[in-house]
Amino acid sequence: MKVMVMVKASAGSEAGKMPSEALMTAMMNFNEELVKAGIMESGDGLKPTSQGVRVRFDGSQRVVTTGPFTETNELIAGYWIWNVSSMEEAIEWVKKCPNPMEEEASDIEIRTFYDIEDFADADPEGKSRAQDAALRQALAMQKVEVNNYLFFSGRCDEALAFYQQHLNAAIKFLIRFNESPDPMPEGMLQAGFENKVMHAEFSLGNAVVMASDGCNDVEKFSGFRLTLTVPSEDEARRIFTALASNGGTVDMPLMQTFWSPLYGQVTDQFGVGWMVMLPGEEPAQS
Repeated sequence: MKVMVMVKASAGSEAGKMPSEALMTAMMNFNEELVKAGIMESGDGLKPTSQGVRVRFDGSQRVVTTGPFTETNELIAGYWIWNVSSMEEAIEWVKKCPNPMEEEASDIEIRTFYDIEDFADADPEGKSRAQDAALRQALAMQKVEVNNYLFFSGRCDEALAFYQQHLNAAIKFLIRFNESPDPMPEGMLQAGFENKVMHAEFSLGNAVVMASDGCNDVEKFSGFRLTLTVPSEDEARRIFTALASNGGTVDMPLMQTFWSPLYGQVTDQFGVGWMVMLPGEEPAQS
């Protein structure tokens, strides 16, 4: 259940009064609790309506009015977007919130979102539902990160040194197979590769490139895999399934790893190798 939790404006917020250090700390701690509980999607404070505008619609007319606006009890000073199990859960969380206006009386309003299915009567053929699904997919894809991943078949250290010398590459992170928190599956790693590079990240210009020795020196260097770091599990599974369709090959099924909650490798029908993953914790600096 998705809800918008709105902090109503007050005379102080409309005057541009900034929070005290104590309130700022309390609010950040409250937000941290929301994030840890897994219910907060986003949240922001809004500047006073003196810095806002309204556009009034009346037939074909569009009338723009600049702030400030006087109906303080109808204005919003900030908001959150939460995913909760019920309105009762949202209410309990709001009760834990510090008073957002400190000395002033204040109100927080909770409103539920419509779902596209709620508009079924106005969309009898499902055209709007299909368009909504396509738009959500487009929005999800706009958040996807793409990185190049290079495999050097045992020559990764040599390649990194070369790029450092000639391209001013900066090594950001490097881990070897014998440093892995999880043992490699039996028979996957070639003998003698224990000290080879399992994963490295280096900056090149304004890009970050990932690299590895791979698991053996049998395969010749033949290009790269594109890494897609995707923000949601549903979108990661959709992308992975699409890349594996029409003759694609699953090289490593999606699974939990020590570096990602969900990670897999696939080669698409055109022979392009991909890694699809959810973001994990930031690696420690080397």
